[in-house]
Amino acid sequence: MRIALHCFAALAILMGFVWIGQGSGHFPYPASSFMIDQSPWIMYGAILALAGVAGLVMLRRR
Repeated sequence: MRIALHCFAALAILMGFVWIGQGSGHFPYPASSFMIDQSPWIMYGAILALAGVAGLVMLRRR
């Protein structure tokens, strides 16, 4: 179970960085994505990445 939670937290961090990249326009893939150059996705990505980091920190403390 801990391995699955570690993978989920790492995936949340990775997905958060992808959302930040797409929202800022630095990662325009796919080209037809509705997230490209949309600033709310920068915030959503940062929140998701921070949640993933918090999950990893909580898993390490146990």
